[in-house]
Amino acid sequence: MRDTRVGSVQFQHRDADKQANLQTIGTFTEQAAREGVEMLIFPECCITGYWFLRNLSRDEITDLAEPIGRGASCKALLELAQQHQMTIGAGLVELADDGSLYNTYVVAMPDGGWSSHRKIHCFVSGHMSSGSDYTVFDAPNGCKVGVLICYDCNLGENVRITALKGAEILLAPHQTGGCDTPDKNTMGLVDRRLWDNRTNDPQAIENELKGDKGRAWLMRWLPARAHDNGIFLIFSNGVGQDDNEIRTGNAMILDPYGRVLTETCKAGDDLVMADLDASLLENSTGNRWIRTRRPELYNPLVKPTGREMDTRTLRFDGKGV
Repeated sequence: MRDTRVGSVQFQHRDADKQANLQTIGTFTEQAAREGVEMLIFPECCITGYWFLRNLSRDEITDLAEPIGRGASCKALLELAQQHQMTIGAGLVELADDGSLYNTYVVAMPDGGWSSHRKIHCFVSGHMSSGSDYTVFDAPNGCKVGVLICYDCNLGENVRITALKGAEILLAPHQTGGCDTPDKNTMGLVDRRLWDNRTNDPQAIENELKGDKGRAWLMRWLPARAHDNGIFLIFSNGVGQDDNEIRTGNAMILDPYGRVLTETCKAGDDLVMADLDASLLENSTGNRWIRTRRPELYNPLVKPTGREMDTRTLRFDGKGV
């Protein structure tokens, strides 16, 4: 890997309005290009919209979905990538050749190539399938990049495998924070009145976004994913109203020691940027610890315990996230 400038965007998407969301993506891409950004990351499902998907029929989701590579949204991302000589990632609903639907993240590259990742732990709709593959690819700017979408990052195994496959940078697009959960130890709904009054009292809503429903929750685990695996991590998230929940934003970029290089707690659309120092990778704590692994001891990790559950079943069991 070489040194590179990257950016992360948080924005409030419009449900089912792909044209408007792509316009927002284009505006931020132009802004990032002026600042010399080589890789720019947008949130999970930000092209199609996210949380409202859970209320749609299979036919309604299919109408929103697109084939990867040849769909209109992918073509738009590729055009932006080539125009601005930038690697750009954004999420949408994929329509596979066999008719299956996936929560997919597309990364368009300036050389005309692209990569995509199907969310391994998809739960937003029973009509959508989960992917079964890890995604690591070479970006044109000399970086080896992995992708894990939202809940994928919750499981340490997913991040470790992505790192073992060679990822130096992990793209972590989310739609999280402010989740309606009965467990008072995790997140909870953001008061809609604070969001609606954000112009008159920005401090009140920003304090909420920084607290346990947003940043404070992320900081319990997100830095560990970067530190323990010796990777840079780019976290992108929705912000603002997402159906009945308020996303908390908190876009941030972390180094291989789990340190926050840059972040935002703005109650609105925003872009953060950071210069990644490739020299931090080789001797980072996580990279050194990985070298001392003893794989012969880890067989229990791949044996079923009998407690395994489908992600959707667990996510909506009324007990927590």
